[in-house]
Amino acid sequence: MSANDLAQRLGDACYVFLALNFLWGLYCVMLAWMRVRKLSFRSHKEQDEYMRTVMAQLRAGQYQEAEDESAKDSRALPQLVNVAISNRDIGYDPMRQVVSEVLQRDILGDLDRITGWVATVIKSGPLLGLFGTVLGMMAAFGRIGTGDKVKTSQIADEISIALICTAMGLATAIPFNYLLNNLNSRIGKLRDSLTAGLVRVLDHFKKRPAGRREREHVSA
Repeated sequence: MSANDLAQRLGDACYVFLALNFLWGLYCVMLAWMRVRKLSFRSHKEQDEYMRTVMAQLRAGQYQEAEDESAKDSRALPQLVNVAISNRDIGYDPMRQVVSEVLQRDILGDLDRITGWVATVIKSGPLLGLFGTVLGMMAAFGRIGTGDKVKTSQIADEISIALICTAMGLATAIPFNYLLNNLNSRIGKLRDSLTAGLVRVLDHFKKRPAGRREREHVSA
């Protein structure tokens, strides 16, 4: 196999790589959107209602009720509240550290990994497109270099096909830049809402001595 044939085959393979790169980026974007939607409250009003309920339970000493209610909710804030309540007897500073670790490891860290892949797709698209274009141009000019009589229209067609790789790479990078910005905005809103809710819960336990177990309220 000649170098020109190899360059042409690799150039054709770049179309497959570009398609896979686009599909992987689309999958990551959809996964991140679904993950943020699952972890977030649908509105500030809904989150405020949850916070009013859980804070009322905490002030009344209904720790087990608040813990059980939060454990049933798969959204991020209730899960973090559940972690805080279940670790209420280890002291304020250790409890805060545990909550922070869970927040970074299980929630924000997971989202950061997904958006990191989206950023990789954005960077890889133009590079793959340029690689395919260069290989296509090598194959086209290699044909000219053989000394055989080659029609100008045939060379022009091969060069135009090679440039499609660059266009495909840019067509991946440009829209995914906007999608990534949208994802970062959603994640930022989620982070702000989690911070606002956790501050209220942690403040409740701030003055509580380590190792002290509150008498839990028994509902009538």
